[in-house]
Amino acid sequence: MARISVVVPVLDDCPLFELAVPCEVFGRNRLDLTPDWYDLTLCGTADREQESLSGLWLRAPHGLEAMRSADLVVVPACADGSYRPPEALLAALVEAHERGARIAALCSGTFVLAAAGLLDGREAATHWMHADELRRRYPRVSVNRRALYVDDGDILTSAGTAAGIDLCLHIVRGDFGAAVAAEVGRRMVIAPQREGDQTQYVSPAVPIPAPDKGLAPVLAWALERLHEPLTVPLLAERGAMSTRTFIRRFHQETGLTPIRWLTQQRLGRARELLETTRLPVDVVAERSGFSTGNGLRQHFTKVLGTTPSAYRRTFQGSGAAQPTARSARATSAVTEEVSVEA
Repeated sequence: MARISVVVPVLDDCPLFELAVPCEVFGRNRLDLTPDWYDLTLCGTADREQESLSGLWLRAPHGLEAMRSADLVVVPACADGSYRPPEALLAALVEAHERGARIAALCSGTFVLAAAGLLDGREAATHWMHADELRRRYPRVSVNRRALYVDDGDILTSAGTAAGIDLCLHIVRGDFGAAVAAEVGRRMVIAPQREGDQTQYVSPAVPIPAPDKGLAPVLAWALERLHEPLTVPLLAERGAMSTRTFIRRFHQETGLTPIRWLTQQRLGRARELLETTRLPVDVVAERSGFSTGNGLRQHFTKVLGTTPSAYRRTFQGSGAAQPTARSARATSAVTEEVSVEA
């Protein structure tokens, strides 16, 4: 097997970490692991010899002509979603793809592939913070907001930062096998393959009315009792209105159904307890309002793409706190955007 030619175009103002990821994974000499490895080249994307990166200047030894012989092109993240890639870069990407090269993009680098038309009619991943913008600007792209990375054969895309490492190790796994990829991961001191998806890292706030307006007093009352069997009629009674009127007002003020809002709040409570205590999963479930460990596991798997135990291993440090009065009362209002049937 011949060495695999990898070309990384250096984008103007590219975040340094995302540029370093393919350099670390593919650019280091790993011939002690396999008879063949990658041959990495950096190429410039403009008519000048240097590219600006976060206030630094990097001299790329080659121009876009290096992509003509690439087996794999890895586009790092761009400065942000408003970045306008040079037309010469877009044409070079299309030409490389038509020639049979694999094209990968890390984080917001997905916007570059979309601008080249390479993602039309395809599924793609990007950082969850950029997902809505990618979907708005390129409606022909099927944006997977949850995935750490998407392998669509000859086109591969990833979510942000660490997910770029996940994708690069995935490529190594496909090219040289799981054992080699695992060893590269060990040398980088990271897991060779992570569990779950990027929804476990997302924490958008759920709209809550001002404290002195609307349903805010009812929501505050419910947040103090998430561990209790709350029902819509009970919440409506607390708000002094009929169930039908309460559901309509609730959706107007929060954009959610009462059941979906409760599920979000309870998931947030469970996440806090898993991150900050060593309480058993069954106790976490009880204190967050899921009654049983199985109920909590089902919601975690459906919504976050992982299990409570795996989530705890990911987010809890070795010095996890013992249960405190605050965590026992579970007064946090951490929220999560989820898709749960009401």
